[in-house]
Amino acid sequence: MMTYSNQTAAVAAAELHKLMRDPTELFSRAVQPVLWLVVFGQVFSHVRGIPTGDVSYLAFMTPGILAQSVLFSAIFYGIAVIWERDLGIVHKLLATPAPRSALVLGKALAAGLRGVVQAAIVFLIAFALGIELRWQPLPIVIVLMAVMLGSAIFSTFSLVIACIVKTRERFMGIGQVLTMPLFFASNAIYPLELMPGWLQAVARLNPLTYLVDALRGTMIAGGEAVHGLIIDFGVMVAVFVVFTAIAARLYPALAR
Repeated sequence: MMTYSNQTAAVAAAELHKLMRDPTELFSRAVQPVLWLVVFGQVFSHVRGIPTGDVSYLAFMTPGILAQSVLFSAIFYGIAVIWERDLGIVHKLLATPAPRSALVLGKALAAGLRGVVQAAIVFLIAFALGIELRWQPLPIVIVLMAVMLGSAIFSTFSLVIACIVKTRERFMGIGQVLTMPLFFASNAIYPLELMPGWLQAVARLNPLTYLVDALRGTMIAGGEAVHGLIIDFGVMVAVFVVFTAIAARLYPALAR
C-alpha cells in the first residue's frame, strides 16, 4: 500500500508541477464563476418565481456555480492526456511498474487539488457579494472534500472519453456536447421540482446533482441537502470507483 500510495502521489505531483509552471488556466477559469454570480445571479435574484426556500437565489446558486466550475475545468482534463499520448509520455508511464489504477488515481488526485483552487475563488466572490456562508471548519472541510471528489469524478470521466476517442478534435466536440446537458440537467441553478418528470429522472442519474446537493447543504447558511450528505457522498464515491475501474482498463489502449 505504501508503494501504491507513493506511485499515485508521484503522478499527482507531476501534474501539479505542470500547473505551477503555467497557472494561466486557473485564472482563466476564474472568469466564469464571476460572470455567473455577478451578472446572471444578480439579475435572476429579482425573479420571484424560483422557489429557493429561506435562502436568496444568489446564495442558492452559489454552490451550483462552484460545481459548474469544477465540471467545466475537469471535463476537459482529457485533452492534456491526449497531448501526453502524442508526446510519448503515456508510453513512458505505461512502461513503469506502477499499476494502471495508480496512474488514473494520481491524475484524479491532481484534478481534485485543482478543484480546491476553484472553491477558493468562488468563496472569495461570494464573500465579496455578501452571501452568507458557513465559515466553521467542519463545513469548509466537507465542501473541500466534495469539490475534490467531484473533480476526481469528472476528470476520470474525461480520461475515459480520451481513451476512447484518442484525438483532440473528437474530444473537443464530445466535451462540448456533454458539459451543457450535465450542467442544465442538474439542480445547479434551479430546484429539481421545477423540472418535468422525465428531466427529474435524468437529473437523479447525474453525479453533478449530488455534488451540488452536498455543497448546498454545507456551504451556505440556511442551505439544506435534499438527499442527505451520506447519500450524496455515497453516490459520488460509487461513481468514482466505477469510472476509475473503466479508466484503468482503457488507459493502455491510449498508447495504441
